[in-house]
Parts: sequence; structure tokens; C-alpha cells
Amino acid sequence: MLPQALQAAIDALGSLPGVGPRTAERYAYYLFRANPKQSEAISDALSNLHDGVKLCPKTFALIDSSEEVSPLYDDPNRDKKTVLVVEEPLDIFAIEQTKGYHGTYHVLGGAVSPIDGITPDQLHIRELIDRVDDDDVSEVIIATNPSVEGESTALLLEKMLHDASSDLKITRLARGLPLGVDLSYADQITLSAALENRTKL
Repeated sequence: MLPQALQAAIDALGSLPGVGPRTAERYAYYLFRANPKQSEAISDALSNLHDGVKLCPKTFALIDSSEEVSPLYDDPNRDKKTVLVVEEPLDIFAIEQTKGYHGTYHVLGGAVSPIDGITPDQLHIRELIDRVDDDDVSEVIIATNPSVEGESTALLLEKMLHDASSDLKITRLARGLPLGVDLSYADQITLSAALENRTKL
């Protein structure tokens, strides 16, 4: 019933995660009614996405295609002896916004999840262990997500890193209840972490 070009736009937008059929329809119709330059700008940005972005070969963070390594790794003011490990590249930006961390990063590229077919050898764990030696790393901070997969990945990392270097300090981000959240709304993993990491008053 819809024009073919409009339906194609709806189908394309609907393939994005979190975008249902109705939302895809609204997006497509909005773009149709908007100034064509807006659609062209979006189209150009998407066309250049794969050519303009690549993974840093050292940290696996997202970098411009013209860069050799991540600026956060190459910065002489960054402490290369401290490495914070995250699951995905965008997790780095959340940490950077705090302006409280001055080490480097390492992106695993996901978390171990047998159900989804993600095994340890598909993650950048071996490269992390190599970095511990290459950069004479003294501390690895594990900052995987507080999920079942994130916890399993953290335990695996802890074991593999301890096996690789007995002198290495391995820490985790503090976990527990966020400010302003009622106990009744907290999930089981968060409550368990809060109990485990309780502090003395």
C-alpha cells in the first residue's frame, strides 16, 4: 500500500536494534517530510562510516581511519601501566566523561556468552595478556558490565591474568546500589554486589 521507496526506508530503519515497526514508520515519514538535505546528510554519514572508522590495533577502541593507534593510548600523559578493560568501545566514553581516570583502555569486543556463541577466543583477551608484558602493566581494572555474562567474563579474565603474571594487581570497579534507587527496584545482581561490597560506617 505504501510507495516502494518509503517502504524500503521503513524496512531499513526497522532493522536497527530497538526500532519497532511503528517507530520505523515515523522516522521514515519524518525524513520524507523534512528538508531533503537532512536525509542526504544522514546518508553521507552512513556511507562514510565504515571507511572513516577502524579499531585501534593496540586497544581495540574506535579511532579515525587516518590514525595509527588510539589517541588515548598514544597520549604521553596517560599511564600505560594501568589498563581499564571494558566490553565495548562506547564504554570508554562513559568512563572518560568522569574525567577521573588517566590510564589506558582495552576493549574485549563483548562478553563470554555460550548462548550467543561468543567464546573466550573470540574476545581480545590474548592481546590484553600480551599488553601486560609489552607495556609492563602493573594494574588491570576490570570494568565489565554487571550482568551474568559480564561477571563470568570478569572471573575468566582474573584467572587468565593471574596465570600470566603473578605480580599483576587486578581490581574491579566498585559495584552496588546507585544513588536514588529504591531497594525494591534493584535487580538481584546489583543487590548481591551491594551486600558483597558493603562498607564500614
